[in-house]
Amino acid sequence: MTTRARSFDAAAALYAAHRPGYPPALFDAVEALAGRPLAGARVADVGAGTGIATGLLRERGAEVLAVEPGDGMAAEFRRTHPGIPIVRGDGDRLPLATGAFDLLTYAQAWHWTDPARSVPEARRVLRPGGALAIWWNDTDVTVPWIAEQEERLRVFFEVKGETHRTLPEGLGEFTTRSVTWSRRITLDDHLANLASHSAFLVLGEARTREYFAGERELLNPLFPDGIVEEQYVVNVSVAVV
Repeated sequence: MTTRARSFDAAAALYAAHRPGYPPALFDAVEALAGRPLAGARVADVGAGTGIATGLLRERGAEVLAVEPGDGMAAEFRRTHPGIPIVRGDGDRLPLATGAFDLLTYAQAWHWTDPARSVPEARRVLRPGGALAIWWNDTDVTVPWIAEQEERLRVFFEVKGETHRTLPEGLGEFTTRSVTWSRRITLDDHLANLASHSAFLVLGEARTREYFAGERELLNPLFPDGIVEEQYVVNVSVAVV
């Protein structure tokens, strides 16, 4: 797990350039479930990576601080978000003051933590009445071509149905909302987005190149103009502690 988590450091620019962002409706949901606006809230975005979520939180008016363990990801964050403070650390060892934050966010990052450590840390740094927001941005498998691609990925990586998308206990009751959205990008960008995922980053260049040659051959007839509409479902869960 640690090897896969740190694999992003060598591909931070690829990650920043091609990973999807998040729709405004996601942050509307966070505000509704947390019971307060993001504007003026003290927020720590943990596992911030290159700052995709962090920058959007700042745009909503949050006083946001990023927490990121990886050297490469932190360097890319500083390049793209020079006005947002960042500290080095992870969810298991938050370098943050006790009771100092209104909201902790984990965008695509909670599964890299050890809940035995990250849950007490979240409780420690949140003020009374503060909230923890966890979300994952997943492809929408109700779309046939996406479902077929996801099945090919499961077969290729021999995934047998296990999931690491579990919510922690010990933080109160979570409320979950789902937000659907889409983006239109080139086929090249779509494949680069896939290549930025940790499973490919640790796979090795030869097998990765072979997989994407086959994937391009399958997708070219579906998108003859070279434009892909990626459709997503963001599942966001918030607990007020």
